[in-house]
Amino acid sequence: MATLEGLTINRDRADKRVTFLPEPEPRRRRYTIVSVDDHLVEPPDVFEGRLPKKLAARAPRVVDAADGSQVWDFDGRTIPMTGGNAVAGRPPAEYSLEPLRYDQMRRGAWDVDARVRDMDLAGIWSSICFPSMVAGFAGARFWECPDQELGLACVRAWNDWHVEAWAGAHPERFIPLALTWLGDPAVGAAEVRRNASRGVRALSFPEMPEKLGLPSVHTGYWDPVLDACAETGTVLCLHVGSASAIVSGSSDAPHDVVTALFFVGSIIATADWLFSKACLRFPELRIALSEGGVGWVPALQDRVEHCFRYKEFTGGWVGEAMHPLEVLARNFYFCALDDLAGFQMLERVGADRVMVECDYPHADSTWPDTQEYLHRQLGTLPADTVDRLTWRNACELFGADVPEAVRSGAWHAAGG
Repeated sequence: MATLEGLTINRDRADKRVTFLPEPEPRRRRYTIVSVDDHLVEPPDVFEGRLPKKLAARAPRVVDAADGSQVWDFDGRTIPMTGGNAVAGRPPAEYSLEPLRYDQMRRGAWDVDARVRDMDLAGIWSSICFPSMVAGFAGARFWECPDQELGLACVRAWNDWHVEAWAGAHPERFIPLALTWLGDPAVGAAEVRRNASRGVRALSFPEMPEKLGLPSVHTGYWDPVLDACAETGTVLCLHVGSASAIVSGSSDAPHDVVTALFFVGSIIATADWLFSKACLRFPELRIALSEGGVGWVPALQDRVEHCFRYKEFTGGWVGEAMHPLEVLARNFYFCALDDLAGFQMLERVGADRVMVECDYPHADSTWPDTQEYLHRQLGTLPADTVDRLTWRNACELFGADVPEAVRSGAWHAAGG
């Protein structure tokens, strides 16, 4: 694991107050939890030794900025490590969107061994970890590199690091996730298959690629990637905001508006992907809406049903053997963080289509109190339903497992 030795700090920045809350006590374990949406902050050594020799000198690297923060230098482009990506363990009053240094983050944000200890504290057995700023949630920053050969090499290097050094460091504790190359769907499909051959069953993909200047999901352009996902059982994970298209209100609205509307992007993405008919062309394709919530799903179902009565007018779903709501129920999964209304409407959404998440180390995270958050929302549900939501659905979808010793409560690595 890389250290921060050799990274000098600007003292003006270093003197800024950073408060770490007292180390949390291990939380009571009520449930077995597989979190299908967490994040990692890439450590400085991600790309070391993982690019072809002729490109190694141009690999992304961590450097000191003039303000004392630490940023990624990627072939001349500066990519900050934004504060909101790593605020776990700090008081909300100090949350910000300013660039950070590693020593201003809880170590579990970027150190995989420390991450497992933090998972133990909160009673989280397994986790799917999405990328952070150097890659973008779905690898878009690599595709944006003017030198496409370098960008593709970085995608492959990031995947190798994630599979070998992050998920591979504690294979029982992480469900590996990969990126794919967005510059060519045939090359992207080959990367999906390469990673699937070593056990990867989750792909982070832009929820609305058109927002990045790429072809839309309605063009058929992405079919080679979707075919590879369907063939290999790789779940297409559409993380809200992965195409840098967070929904907001007025231009001068406070940040509260953005955070209150965070789930709206997933409604748009779900409708977009549903009516793209991708899941009709690839019936085995599975799509998970990461960090999108659940409470809005019945409203979308009702609206789709209403509009379907005049489908000959809208023209997007005529003559198909399946109703769009049948496709929604077959191919789509939804991920809940803190969503009481969604859990109250499970009969509408489908208890076999909902999974839970923690979102560590982001500002939205329920860590270290994930167990209590879930107990307040799930505590009155039947035990079998709770098992489905907290771990079984995720394991079935991503081809993972929870050892019997963990499910029976005999897991005592750090928690109570």
